[in-house]
Amino acid sequence: MARYRPPRRRGTPLITPAGEAALRAELTRLWKEERPQVTQAVHEAAKNGDRSENGDYIYGKRRLREIDSRVRFLNKRLEELTVVDQPPADPAKIYFGARVTLEDEAGEESTWRIVGPDEFDLARRAISIDAPMARALLGRRVDDEVVVQAPGGRQRYWVTAISYEDNGARSGR
Repeated sequence: MARYRPPRRRGTPLITPAGEAALRAELTRLWKEERPQVTQAVHEAAKNGDRSENGDYIYGKRRLREIDSRVRFLNKRLEELTVVDQPPADPAKIYFGARVTLEDEAGEESTWRIVGPDEFDLARRAISIDAPMARALLGRRVDDEVVVQAPGGRQRYWVTAISYEDNGARSGR
């Protein structure tokens, strides 16, 4: 019997053009390159006899299940996503796709980009639109104060710049 997992909440169905391209590239790589290679390896391992003790066969079958699961997820997710490739009507406000520069109470600045949940990457300073910080930033303007309830406590920031340079529009101080 499988272990029950409650349904995962779907993220906001927005994505940048670069994020969509990355998901489509992953789908193509998995389906056209990796899956045929793993299928061939499983086929070769199956020829070796007893499959119950054949590590290559067991690992290959497991990897095929992982690939098939990810391919199903990507196909469904790409169908429901909306690509946001135009800047907002009011580029002076923070919306999806904005690159926002914030100043904290210590006077240190940091820049974040608001992206879809499928493409967030903290190393690239890209936060999901579903994140508490992004939710607090939406609709704000330059010089607005933003208070974010973080696990470590309340944090206060001031918006110092907003840009949509990746989408062709710019705004800021």
